[in-house]
This record gives sequence, C-alpha cells and structure tokens, in this order.
Amino acid sequence: MASPDAAPGAPRTRTRPVDPRLLRYARASRGFFAITGVTVLVQTAVIAGFAWLLTSAIVGAVAGRPVADLLPLVAGAAGLVVLRAGLVAVSERTSAVGAARASLQLRAGLVAAIERLGPAWLANRNATSLAVTAGHGLEALDAYFGRYLPQLVATAITMPILVLVILVADPISGITVILTIPLIPLFMVLIGLATRTVQRSQYGTLHRLATRFADTVGGLGTLKIFGRDRRAADSIERVTRRYKRETMAVLRVSFLSGFALEFLASISVAIIAVTIGLRLLAGELDLLTGLFVLLIAPEAYLPLRQVGVQFHAAAEGVAATDEIFEVLDAATASPPPETSRKQSPRPVLDGSASGAGVSAPPSPVRTSRNGPSGPILDGSASGAERAEPLVEARRIRVRRGDGMLPPVDLVVRAGEVVLLEGPSGVGKSSVLAALLGFASYEGALLVRGADAPDARATLAWAGQRPGLVSGTVRENVALGHEAPDDALVLRCLGDVGATPEVAPGRELGVQGAGLSGGQAQRVAIARALYRLRTTDAAVLALDEPTSALDPDTEARVWAAVRAEADAGAGVILVSHRTSARAIADHVVRLEPAGVTA
Repeated sequence: MASPDAAPGAPRTRTRPVDPRLLRYARASRGFFAITGVTVLVQTAVIAGFAWLLTSAIVGAVAGRPVADLLPLVAGAAGLVVLRAGLVAVSERTSAVGAARASLQLRAGLVAAIERLGPAWLANRNATSLAVTAGHGLEALDAYFGRYLPQLVATAITMPILVLVILVADPISGITVILTIPLIPLFMVLIGLATRTVQRSQYGTLHRLATRFADTVGGLGTLKIFGRDRRAADSIERVTRRYKRETMAVLRVSFLSGFALEFLASISVAIIAVTIGLRLLAGELDLLTGLFVLLIAPEAYLPLRQVGVQFHAAAEGVAATDEIFEVLDAATASPPPETSRKQSPRPVLDGSASGAGVSAPPSPVRTSRNGPSGPILDGSASGAERAEPLVEARRIRVRRGDGMLPPVDLVVRAGEVVLLEGPSGVGKSSVLAALLGFASYEGALLVRGADAPDARATLAWAGQRPGLVSGTVRENVALGHEAPDDALVLRCLGDVGATPEVAPGRELGVQGAGLSGGQAQRVAIARALYRLRTTDAAVLALDEPTSALDPDTEARVWAAVRAEADAGAGVILVSHRTSARAIADHVVRLEPAGVTA
C-alpha cells in the first residue's frame, strides 16, 4: 500500500484488464459477467446470421432471383436487426444495474474495512482523499461497467468467433485478419500507458484539490487572523487551474488514441477489401463469400477498437477501484479487533496505576456523597471500589508510531472520578484513545467485567477538540438523536454554565464557527452529558475539558462532573489543571519514561 504521504493518484502497476478482486469484493459483478457473456454470445450469432442473410439477399438480387425468394431473407435480416437492438438494450440495462449494485457493495465494503482497520489506521490516511474515492470515484464505475467491461467481454468472445468464421469462409482473408489484428493491441498498450499517466495525474490532482479545500475551510479562522486567507484562496485556484489543464490533456490523449485505433482498423479492413476485390476480378473468389467476409471483417475489429476507446472513459473508475481494493486488502490482511492485541496476564488490581513511568500519589481530602472522608488513596477499600468496575484496563500499552508507551493500569467504578495527569506528551490522551478504540494497544480491557476491544459503547466522550458541526447548538448537543429532548439539552448546557450566552437555537457554521473556544468546549461537554443521560453509556470521559475556561467557569464544570459521579456515573478525566484534584477519587499520574519498543 502506498504510504500516507504518497500522492493519492500516484501511478500503480496494473497488468490485468480486469482485477480479479472485483469478483471477490463486488459479488454483483459475477452475475453481471454471466449475463453479459450470454448476451454477447447471442449478439455474435446475430452478427454472423445477419451478414449471411443480407449477403444471400444481395447476391440473389444480382443473380436475378424472384422477389418472393428474397423476401424471407430480407425479413430475416430485418428481424435480426431488431433482435440486435434489443440485445444492446439488455446489455445497457445489465450494465447500469451491475454498476449500481457493485458500487453499493464496494462502498459498503470500504466503510466496513475502514471501521475494521480502526481510527489508528485512518489517522495515517487522508480522509478527504478516501471520501473522494468513495463518492466521485465510485460514480465513475458507471462508465467502467457500462462501456469498458461489456466491450472487454465482447473482445474475448465475439472477436475469436468472427475471426474463425472468416477463416472458414475464406482462409486468405482469415490469415490477413490474424496478422493485422495484433497491431491494434500493440498501439493500445502504448497509448494506454500514456493515458494512464495523465489520468492518474488528473485523479491525484482532484484528490489534492479536495484536500486543500477541506484544510482551508477547517483553518479559515486562523488564516484570516494571520492574513493568509487570500494566499490560501490563490493556492486553491492554482490547483484548480492545474486540474483543468490535466483534464484537457486527458481529452487530447483520448481523442488521439481513438483516431489511431480507428485508423489502424480502417487500414486493416481496407487491406482485406482490396485483396477480395482483386481476387473477385481474377475469378478466384465467388461474390457470396467475398461480400460475406467484407460484412464480417469490420465487426471482427470493432470489439478491439472499442475496448481501447472505452478504456479512456473508464480510466477514472479503474483508478477508483485500485484505491478501494488497497483499503479492502489491508482490512483483509488485518486480524479482527478481538485478536489484534496481546493479552497480558491479569494481575489482581487494587485500582492503583503501575508500570514504568506511572505513579499514583494520594488524592486530596474531599467530601463524598457518603459523607466526609479522610484522604482517599488509590487502592483504598471504599464501598464504591468493591462494586463491579465499569471499565478496567490491565497493563495497557498504547502504540505510538513504531514503539509502545509504558503500561498503565486503570479501574473506573460507578461513583468515582479517576484523574489522569502528567506532563504533555506522556500519553494521557493516548490511553483515552485506546479505550475509545482510536489507538491500537496491548493489554487487557474489560467493560463491565467482560473482555472488549474498546469501551466506546459505555463512554460519553468529549475530546480536546470540540468537534462541532454546522447546525444549531441543540443539534450539536443531541448529535445523533432524531428527536432531541429540548428540556434536557437546555439542562445539559446549564449544568456546564453555557447558558444563557449560548442558546440552544443558535446557528453554528462549519466546525462550530460562531462560538468562542470556551463556549465550544462547554457545548462539547454538554453533548457528552446528554449522551450519558440518554443512552446506556455509564462513564463520562473528558479530555482537557477546561483548557479554554476561566477559573469561575471551570469550577462550575468541575461541580457538574462531580455531581454526575455522585449520581452514579464513572468519570475518566484527563487534565493538566491542579484544580481537577479537588473532585478526583483516584489520581493516576503518568511520568515521562520514553517510549519503549
């Protein structure tokens, strides 16, 4: 697979007319090939029959046969013309249905493959490029199925049969066809190499254009602050002009290749026509055979000419399938999530954090929902700790790049706030990402006492980036809910101090544009609270939720988090703020210890 930094449209080696993976990943293509093969076979018989009936009628008319004798031949030829038109309609219908079904299967397979590979794999890929492939690229399969593949089947079936018919009718003409036909594939290969190069370049530029546009929109606020928005717009315009130039280059090569193939086929048919004419004048060939061969010869060259022409129309679809097959192959080679981790021995835990670079200092004194308590140390045998853990991580070692972070043990029970703290870059967010399934790891993860690849279903999460979308604040808080509870939305916003300055009906732009950093953070926390209160999620997971808040607002957020824990939820909190210790039951401190291989 190409590296993440490689251009999305970089040329790849392709030596087969049809990638066999198409049959494996898009099962609808199997029926398409079967129906197309039968249709083409019948069309070939119709072509030969029509040529023979028409030739017999013409020769009979020249010989002065009665009209009554010629009418059945003419009627039969007309009937075959109608039948051929019907077969063409059936072929187009089959191609359209096959393209639609194959596109759906490949798109569904692509989404399933990305889900299986996981966020850790996706983080090293260009998501915008994959979106272009799954959208615009798969739409190009219409030409691939509708034009290229039927012509490829016709070339494999029709051309050999018609060449054999010519060879039987007139060996000399048959040998001429056999000797001249290889010229067309030779030029097709040469032209195809040039076409593939310019098509890949055009497709890659389209990916870069989409990526550049997405990046510019995402960072538009920063660009405007630093006065670089005009420069970004100019950059998009340059890529757009390049895409236009490369599109015109593709068209020039396509027209040139079509002319070359038609010229070669015309010359080949002309050679056959000249030899037949000379032999007819010399009396070495009868009119019936000569005219029959002349009618069949163009049809013998036609499939090969058309497959070269249609290759250009389908080149974008071929490029898209290459991209998709790479992802599907990667997912097939990747072991399932349940077996992708090495299970470490399960030690008896007391709730403390252990392992290299991890320490667990005592938590401060606080008043719990069970009344005043003394200093709460990690590993104390409180009533809450005797309950079944909601989430338990045993010797979790998160993969970072080519290495592994030190192991971490973590236990989260109902009614507890577990604080992950430590210097920046030590791996706090990485541990949370592993629990969410966003990072690969080694170790054992238990959710409500059962092994699980991740704890995403039981976590209500708010990350360092708010991750807001365009729409109303209400829609962002109740993200994913078709019928939001307006009262609960307002309550969640109020609990984190977002109201009245942030109204539920307030419209937001792309990525939550229209809110300050602190307001966006509070909306994200409110969304996590809404999920916690409306789903089966039992653990609130917050990653630096107050980094953009002032002390007073931060205190209100901490009070809301503590209240959720006192109400029976588990809480995992990642924070640099020392004020977070005031609400923590357990503190898991990660110290810099390097990344171990």
